[in-house]
Amino acid sequence: MMGGVVYIPVQNSEEEVMVALDHLPRDATDMIDILKAEQAPLHLWLIIAREYFKQGKLDQFRQILEEGSSPEIDEYYADVKYERIAILNALAAYYTYLGKIETKQRDKEEHFISATQYYNRASRIDAHEPYTWIGKGQLYVAKGELQTASESFRIALVEDPNCVPALLGQACVDFNIAEREEHYKKAMDSYRSSLEFYKLDPDNVEALVALGVMDLQTNEAHGIKRGMEKMQGAFEIHPYCPMALNCLANHFFFTGQHFLVEQLTETALAVSSHGLMKAHSYYNLARSYHSKGDFEKALRYYMASVKETSKPQEFVLPYYGLGQVQLKLGDFKSSLLSFEKVLEVHPENCESLKAVGHIYSQLGEIDKAVETFRKATRIDPKDSVAFTELGDLLISSDAGAALDVFKTARNLIKKGGQEVPIELMNNIGVLYFEKGEFELAEQTFKEALGDGIWLSFLTGSIDRSAYYSFQYKDFSLFHQLEEDGSCIELPWNKVTTLFNYARLLEQVNDTGKASNMYRLILFKYPDYVDAYLRLTAMAKARNNIQLSIELITDALKVDDKCPNALSMLGDLELKIDDWVKAKDTFRAAKDATDGKDSYATLALGNWNYFAAIRNEKRGPKLEATHLEKAKELYTKVLMQHPSNLYAANGAAIVLAEKGHFDVSKDIFTQVQEAASGSVFVQMPDVWVNLAHVYFAQGHFALAAKMYQNCLRKFYYNTDTHVLQYLARTHYEAEQWQECKKTLLRAIHLAPSNYTLRFDAGVAMQKFSASTLQKTKRTADEVRSTVTELKNAVCIFSQLSAASIYHSHGFDEKKLETHVEYCKHLLDAAKVHCEAAEREEQQNRQRLEVARQVSLAEEARRRAEEQRKFQASCYILTLMCSVFNSSVTCNFGYQTLRTYLEISMMNQLEKRKQEDELKQVMQQEEHFERIKEQWKHSSNTAGKRRERSQVEDEEGGDRRRRRGGKRRKKEKKMKTRYEEEADMEDEHEDLEEDTNAMNEYEDDGAEKAQNDLIAAGLEDSDAEDDLGGHSTAINRKRRAWSESDEDDEPLGEKVNSAETDEETNGIKAKSVAGDDDEGDD
Repeated sequence: MMGGVVYIPVQNSEEEVMVALDHLPRDATDMIDILKAEQAPLHLWLIIAREYFKQGKLDQFRQILEEGSSPEIDEYYADVKYERIAILNALAAYYTYLGKIETKQRDKEEHFISATQYYNRASRIDAHEPYTWIGKGQLYVAKGELQTASESFRIALVEDPNCVPALLGQACVDFNIAEREEHYKKAMDSYRSSLEFYKLDPDNVEALVALGVMDLQTNEAHGIKRGMEKMQGAFEIHPYCPMALNCLANHFFFTGQHFLVEQLTETALAVSSHGLMKAHSYYNLARSYHSKGDFEKALRYYMASVKETSKPQEFVLPYYGLGQVQLKLGDFKSSLLSFEKVLEVHPENCESLKAVGHIYSQLGEIDKAVETFRKATRIDPKDSVAFTELGDLLISSDAGAALDVFKTARNLIKKGGQEVPIELMNNIGVLYFEKGEFELAEQTFKEALGDGIWLSFLTGSIDRSAYYSFQYKDFSLFHQLEEDGSCIELPWNKVTTLFNYARLLEQVNDTGKASNMYRLILFKYPDYVDAYLRLTAMAKARNNIQLSIELITDALKVDDKCPNALSMLGDLELKIDDWVKAKDTFRAAKDATDGKDSYATLALGNWNYFAAIRNEKRGPKLEATHLEKAKELYTKVLMQHPSNLYAANGAAIVLAEKGHFDVSKDIFTQVQEAASGSVFVQMPDVWVNLAHVYFAQGHFALAAKMYQNCLRKFYYNTDTHVLQYLARTHYEAEQWQECKKTLLRAIHLAPSNYTLRFDAGVAMQKFSASTLQKTKRTADEVRSTVTELKNAVCIFSQLSAASIYHSHGFDEKKLETHVEYCKHLLDAAKVHCEAAEREEQQNRQRLEVARQVSLAEEARRRAEEQRKFQASCYILTLMCSVFNSSVTCNFGYQTLRTYLEISMMNQLEKRKQEDELKQVMQQEEHFERIKEQWKHSSNTAGKRRERSQVEDEEGGDRRRRRGGKRRKKEKKMKTRYEEEADMEDEHEDLEEDTNAMNEYEDDGAEKAQNDLIAAGLEDSDAEDDLGGHSTAINRKRRAWSESDEDDEPLGEKVNSAETDEETNGIKAKSVAGDDDEGDD
């Protein structure tokens, strides 16, 4: 082979066929036929195939090699091992290259499988061939299996320790898996070992560049210096080496010599044809323009660098730069794709994760952004920037978590010995402020602000008389301080923090210091509109509407299109009842933001709603028009901002006004739940509105509960308007006393509110009228009614008298009517009170009679039990005296005694049960009699009860005409009740006399009988002679007889008559007659 020509020997001849390599046939079949016909050596097949490859004719290259490795060729050239292995390795390397550049995974795997098959065929020819193992190592590198590749290169080095390709392959593997410094040293050693075989060529550019790259990778000063010396040597040897040019350009980029970067990279692009090398050149050029702020050119060159690589794994840096430039230019979606390419190669790259999180936040995908930043903080827990951006995202959704994240970022920065950014401190202070932790917020704001003139205001070192004496628009204090030589400096980056600190002081009612700080901001920065707005709000809170308008006018002089200022001006104009101006102002605020300002649109909706419900006369048509317009505006805001709670609240109000209570209730409930879940939103109005809906639907209990919860949660039970709503609910629910109590609480909070006093008087009047209308009422209730009526008369009289001095909005004639009606009810109440007291006295007398009867029954029962017990004891004593005389009867005596005791106990228990049953029956009969008396009394009283009317003007004469008859009937009833009471008193007196006599007789009889027993002279016949004194003995005998009526141990049954001495009249006589018959 000479000078681009190859000679193929002709078989069986000395002639040769000359083939010009520059003019190889397009059809490889012709070349194959020549090679086969002449049985050309296999190394010629490899040379021609390689030439085809150089010319880019890959199909012809593959066709020749495949034919050269066919089975028939292998059989014919069986003794030629090296050339056959070389052809197979060339085919395997070709398929390795195809698999490396292929993007489709399936095709990639097929190419790698083909390469593996050819390498295996080569290994079967000679398993110890080093180049086969080197080829396998390259295949494994392409597949990403670096450890397996390292094993292949080591096998090749075992066969040939001085094999340069194997050394380079091993160095490449060590470099790519380098995670620690020792791996880089291994790679360095491998590269140096490969260079030892080229000592005869110390000016080898590729080797110098490789060594220079290794030195630069050490990131040490002396290493970088040696690396740059090698690069400079390579550049001097060969000024057009792309690798050296790119390395030098990279070095000069970090030194800021961008003109050299551009010259070197442009030269490298001109002399290089390798895609990856050109990608590095474009990247160096792009980031040079990027650092200079020329984003258009930087974007163009980054794109060119990306196009030179087939996948990010080859060279990922241009994707990162491209994503940065696209993000800067606002192309968020393209930027996201670029950074995702970077994360495919380096999934734990924190910088790329932070960029992706930022892009998600810009695209409104907050959840993805939060998750991305959380991942970044998990990967690098010391990255304060990631924590700061995560906190910014969490502020709107989880303020508590945001505060924790911000504090973590602050601690990391402090640990790093750096100064905490004032923006971070400001955010922490604001979150403390929103949580209500005012002391921590104040400490944070003070730490962020540091030293300054504001400390003089806080410590009070300035003359306090001058400190508090100025109006909100007065700046003479600061001029005076400047004249006195005080330094009044306010850096721009501290303005926001100072404003927030002033807002905190305003919140804790330290308005003097707050106003001075706002004025300090305006003194140094007159265009700071927010300070004007806060001063306006403070003046408005003091009900100084004129000063508020002046301040807001000053704000509009700074920015006449400021929507917040215009909206506040509209609110002030509504305060002074200038409806037309207010509407125009709200429209101006809306137009200032092209309809995007939701507050201005809401204000217009509120204006239309208030116009619809104004107190003056209005036509139904106009009212419906205003309500529909308000609904339209609220809906528009909801279309733009579906989570706007105020718009939803307004829409629900309109629906409620139209009578759609169920729909409005559902909306109010959703708004209430959403507002309760946010620490940034306080909406007591929605609680009140929901209570209004319950009230309109007649659910008074639910409405009252909602009003009470609202008072407790938002107003500390001190809002008079909500208390008035609650009182109205109790009024409609006919809970007059609760209504009165609620109104008295409201009057205590607002003593000058005459409406509350009038409502309290009406509640007292209504309570009194309802009490007098009751069918049954106690004397206490009537007395309470009299007290309430007197209080109502007092209230209405005070209001009537107060109308002489000033107007309170009540008609004097109406007040007089209320006074007259209350006095009329008071007269009626006195009559009812007398009747109720009489009835209560009678009830007490009846109850006392019942109690005395019950006590008498109980005493009689106990006396009866005592008499029975004494009789049993008497008989037992007699029996004992009889049997005591006989010793032989001792056993019978004991038996009889035991039997008598048991019988006595049984009889007592039986008698006790009978008495209890009798007592229950007597109580039932007694209660039946009382019920009959009450029923009779109620029927009689029902015919004469007063039928008073509540209305103010009707029924007065009719009630007066019936008054005489009612009193007459009451007099008759009183006479009947007095007669019944007298009869009961006589009955009780008679019972008391009889009981006393019975007790005296019982005591005498018992004493006489005991004397006889003690003397042993008991005479059974003496019982008939004792007359009245025999009663106790007869009762004892009867008790014995009844207790033993079934057994009759004495052989006879004693008949005795029991005289019921506790009863009177006919019943007592009939019982006595029975006793006489028994004696006979």
